[in-house]
Amino acid sequence: MRSVVWLYLFLFIAFFDLHAQYPILTPFAVSLGAAPSFIGLMMGMYSFTHLPGNLLAGFSVDRFGSRIFIVLSLLGAGILLVLQAHVVNPWQLLVVRSISGFVLAFLSPACLALLARFATNQVQQGKLMAGNGLVHTLASVVSPAAGAYLVAKLGFTASFQALGIGLFIIGLLAIFMVRVPAQATPVSPPSTSNPTAAAGQKVSFPIHADSDEKAVSKPAMAAHTVGVPWSFYIMPFAISCSQGILFFELPFVGNQLQSIMHSGILFSAVSLGALCTLSMLFLNHYPAYARTWIGTFVLSLLFFVIAIHWPVPLFISLFLIGMTKGVILPAMSAHLLQLSGGVKYGRIFSYLSIAFSIGSFLGPLLAGQFRNVVSPFFIAFLVLMAAVTIMPAKQPFQPFTTSTPSMPESKAS
Repeated sequence: MRSVVWLYLFLFIAFFDLHAQYPILTPFAVSLGAAPSFIGLMMGMYSFTHLPGNLLAGFSVDRFGSRIFIVLSLLGAGILLVLQAHVVNPWQLLVVRSISGFVLAFLSPACLALLARFATNQVQQGKLMAGNGLVHTLASVVSPAAGAYLVAKLGFTASFQALGIGLFIIGLLAIFMVRVPAQATPVSPPSTSNPTAAAGQKVSFPIHADSDEKAVSKPAMAAHTVGVPWSFYIMPFAISCSQGILFFELPFVGNQLQSIMHSGILFSAVSLGALCTLSMLFLNHYPAYARTWIGTFVLSLLFFVIAIHWPVPLFISLFLIGMTKGVILPAMSAHLLQLSGGVKYGRIFSYLSIAFSIGSFLGPLLAGQFRNVVSPFFIAFLVLMAAVTIMPAKQPFQPFTTSTPSMPESKAS
């Protein structure tokens, strides 16, 4: 698992550089003369340009492997950050951020697909997904405050240059240090109540090597198609929409634009809360779907109480929001892996990223357009509550093995 450790290390540094921009991007846009509605458009376009990248990543990662896309995404993001340091008006910033959204769209599906291929069973897959969430959260705990500190000491231009050079160097190192599994390893699905499966009939699903797309049998592909219903992606859409609203609105809350350092601390409060629940390893023993649904319901309530200005400090409210995110995100990835049946990891994580991208596009856009009419946090509450209302609470989606008890194993060539 040495390759997994290296991958986690590169992910930590990459996420550190990316999350360090959150508290400083809005003040930077304001310094260029951008209005709040334009900032919402800029943040939304970053996520909107994720869509074509996610679509390409879904097929490309399964065909060409994860490694090349991890390297190219990191190198491209580093170059674009250096260019971002030298923009002189909001429209130039919009163009650079839009291109960055496309380039970075390949990173998440490639990393998640590669992590999933290192697992030998679904329990290990769940642990690797939780590890990815933990690394992501650890980076996001310190990076917002670090980004704000850089701006306070060096200014916007030097800060973006430093972050861009750091990402570029990580991309170069990834060329030599990121490795893929040497061979395919079978992943067994969880036991079900199906009588055929209970009788001891062997059920196995292959994890294919990065470049071994042709080894996926047609029956497995057909089963996968019906295994992940499209309605599953309503939940990640709602969660990313609310997160986009939160990240857009935080620098404006309480006139935080006048204190970039304080704004960075507020962003870190969300990550600290997520780190708290991610450290509660016993949560992984509970059903993934139940954790996702309950966490989303609690998250919607938290946005509602913030919208009505409940008498609790904002730092504590953000900490609680982070705690719910630490429950939801690993659980969602784990449940998606159960539904996938062990095939086409690049494609299913691409669809997940598309759902996240659409939500992240609409969230800041809605907040920027309607923040003078209604609290953006109330919009987040409505979106999340609609998701938990539409999704079943007592009858979660089941892996397709419930209706398809056995699948032929891939024959070794």
